Amino acid sequence: MRLLERLSSQEIRLVGPFAHEDIPKYAILSHRWESDPQQEVSYEDMIRGCGRDKSGYSKIQFCAERAFQDNLKYFWVDTCCINKSFSGEHQKAINSMFRWYQRAERCYVYLADVFADDQTTPERVEHAWDTSIANSQWFERGWTLQELVAPRSVEFFSRDRVRLGNKTSLQDLLCRITGICSEALQGQLLTRFSANERFSWMERRKTTLEEDKVYALLGIFDVEVPITYGQGWSVARKLLDDAIAAQDQIIRSLRVTNPCYDKRRIEDTKGGLLPDVYHWVLENDDFKQWRHGDSHKVLWIRGDPGRGKTMLMCGIIDELEKIVPKQDLLAYFFCQTSDSRLNNATAVLRGLLYMLVDQQPSLVSHMERQYRRAGRDLFEDTNSWTALTEIFSNILQDDRLMSTIFAVDGLDECIEELPKLLQFVVRNSSSSHRIKWLVSSRHWPSIEQPFNKIEQMLALRLELNRESVFEAIHFYIHHKVNQLALERNYDKELEQQVRQHFLSNADETFLWVALVYQSLCTVHQRYVRSKLDKFPPGLDSVYKRMMDQIDENPDSADECHRALAIALIVSRPVTLKELGSFLTTQSNVAADDHWLAELVQLCGFLTIRTGTVFFVHQSAKDYLLAKAGHIIFPAGLIQEHDRLALLCIRRLSSPGVLSDDLFDSIPT
Repeated sequence: MRLLERLSSQEIRLVGPFAHEDIPKYAILSHRWESDPQQEVSYEDMIRGCGRDKSGYSKIQFCAERAFQDNLKYFWVDTCCINKSFSGEHQKAINSMFRWYQRAERCYVYLADVFADDQTTPERVEHAWDTSIANSQWFERGWTLQELVAPRSVEFFSRDRVRLGNKTSLQDLLCRITGICSEALQGQLLTRFSANERFSWMERRKTTLEEDKVYALLGIFDVEVPITYGQGWSVARKLLDDAIAAQDQIIRSLRVTNPCYDKRRIEDTKGGLLPDVYHWVLENDDFKQWRHGDSHKVLWIRGDPGRGKTMLMCGIIDELEKIVPKQDLLAYFFCQTSDSRLNNATAVLRGLLYMLVDQQPSLVSHMERQYRRAGRDLFEDTNSWTALTEIFSNILQDDRLMSTIFAVDGLDECIEELPKLLQFVVRNSSSSHRIKWLVSSRHWPSIEQPFNKIEQMLALRLELNRESVFEAIHFYIHHKVNQLALERNYDKELEQQVRQHFLSNADETFLWVALVYQSLCTVHQRYVRSKLDKFPPGLDSVYKRMMDQIDENPDSADECHRALAIALIVSRPVTLKELGSFLTTQSNVAADDHWLAELVQLCGFLTIRTGTVFFVHQSAKDYLLAKAGHIIFPAGLIQEHDRLALLCIRRLSSPGVLSDDLFDSIPT
């Protein structure tokens, strides 16, 4: 990228080209070309030091002066910063134009056909000239679409250099003129708008060359195509459509989950995200140092089970989505042991890459060649980890990549190839100045050991922030007790007793509060006090009490044990229907959904989400395997695996499940 530099002598010279990492802060000009293109100052004019007598030179002077007032030494003008005699540079410039406008500190729009009345005060300008602005031909041109949408800061000036307003103060007027919604004008990622909507923004605009009506949309869709003038609009449009379709196909194949939906599901399961529970971390010194500084690229949030790490990560992600600049990206993933789609290192990389390229589709180019040969297998075969790490690493080195934060929750719940994932994070923790990592997990030595190699890492230990966690859990307790009092009609005395029991026994563990709250949801108020006495402090104590409750009910204890055994053994969470099928095969008594839902509730350790059975928390599964296995697997874990396998075979052998002759089902 070449730039113009304003010298102390007020002379203007062409400098560069700059490599991406060396580009200084700069302003950029948006304008309509003179009716006679020869009156624009060209690249050759700047090289030879002439062109000052051309009418277009006044716009360059205007941009230089405005940039100087905004403490910017460099600026860019399309007429003279591109060497069009080299086709390769011209092609690259067209494909890069959107990013150049996007990364500018300031964009000055010069409306050559709008004049400001000297008698109009600055306070009235933004309203007095709506009609003149709306009639400006600048809004009719094709290339000015991206020059309006891409930059963060866009300021409008009249021909006599009077400031008319900016993209924010003139927002309503700009929406009416262009048909572009306010969210797009204020920096929302353009991938959040449909292709048809983005194409509609160009419908009323014109370009001198018909292909430019397509090329001016390349940045809007974040694609690159070969620039060939003379091929016509229809051919250029087909190239654009094909490029968009190819990107979409790769992104669909890459998807193993949508982490946005995972996050929403986790929040709903845990009763919703409460800002007062996580706001403390935003003022934490370690967090602020990681977020706003450049010396630490990794923040590791670590703590014991049940301390609210996942909800803390959900809250941080919400806040980052609000406060990161519009040109920054945020990609995240939630590891979950109980879900085979979400508990392995390959899935983590696929999830992060999916979110990343969904926001910046041009990065798909790093997958195109291999995808054409392998298709979906590129992301799913035995070599997928090797392929994905190579793709990911190449993307991190791409000059086009915007500043990005990668967040991974629950590293300890990545049960397949966790060491590989940790080494990948360590290796790439300082590979690019534009990248930061946010991770959370339990304080495991197997995670700490590789992370100790990261010089630019900060560790936020929840145990060392007890006062903040204490205040957060107090708020959580008050919220949950208020819910109980309202839903179960507690009087003031009972409400206070329940609150005091929670405060005295929670031991800074959100999960303890959630489990006891869940147990009280169906208890009549007259039995609440006796129920509370059975919940001593500590998760292990709660889990032991939950096992005792199962065994206290002889009518359902055996079936609860069988349900827990199935949930512990299967490689992925079973649906309610699948669980019922296993239990029916064992007892020869059909299990209806209502009874199954009651059984899951009796188990205590399990919960149902969208028809699928999950453990309430990974620590619940850990407890059962470590301290209740002798009860749930009386014959031993291996024998239980064998028994479950035989049940599956018996179920498959049932009449009507499999066809006796598979060839009968093949159409002739």
